[in-house]
Amino acid sequence: MPDRHAFPIAATDARGQRIVVEEAPQRIISLVPSQTELLAHLGLDERVVGITRFCVHPKDWKPRKGIVGGTKQLNMKRIRPLAPDLVLANKEENTPEMVEALEAFAPVFVTDVADVSGALSMIRTVGRLTGTAPQADTLASAIDAGFAELRPLPPLRAAYLIWRRPYMTVGGDTFIHDVMTRGGLVNVFAEASRYPEVTLTDLAAARPEVLLLASEPFPFREQHFDEFHETLPDVPLAVVDGELFSWYGPRLLQTPEYLRELRERAFARP
Repeated sequence: MPDRHAFPIAATDARGQRIVVEEAPQRIISLVPSQTELLAHLGLDERVVGITRFCVHPKDWKPRKGIVGGTKQLNMKRIRPLAPDLVLANKEENTPEMVEALEAFAPVFVTDVADVSGALSMIRTVGRLTGTAPQADTLASAIDAGFAELRPLPPLRAAYLIWRRPYMTVGGDTFIHDVMTRGGLVNVFAEASRYPEVTLTDLAAARPEVLLLASEPFPFREQHFDEFHETLPDVPLAVVDGELFSWYGPRLLQTPEYLRELRERAFARP
């Protein structure tokens, strides 16, 4: 049950907008897959009425929830009848035009998660906004402890690809970059911003010691390894779980151990 005594709640979102939630929200819409999984972890199944088609976790939610479109292509005709009393959006995933349209009939809280510390703050704030602060604080503390227990690993120069045709990587101002750093993976494109396109020539020039191919958003598989062998003949490759590098909700509980195993099994130095 939500903590009704905690309301009204005021919080400032990523736009600098002060959002006031008068009562524990009963009809929540999530426009971000990571935050949808967070709502599930906080025990809010019965109060979530809408999600996007990209919200694949929990797996049983899509058949039972209203599907409101994609993260960047919302269907307002589907959203309005759901009568949301709180919408969770994200600065990177959702456009300002979307948020403005939604605010005409619902309070919208916009997040902006750039690193693990920001994820912990977001989790705690969502907990407050939904009346589940104790559960959110427990989750955030567990994630924080998991990363704190991750022993320092020797630096290993790495390139991380998120897309194919064109190849796209991650810059130093991304959440994935922070996760890489915590695993001792030195992002060879750290000087770049956001998600730049790169060529095979760029990859070779960056001199990575390992190449990480993400399982999402583009679903890299081992069948793609051959594309890199001629340009990077001596560079080890691995397909990595993109969700554990980029989802900033309860999935982060698994990330420290995954980073440890990745380094020890796939990229262990002699």
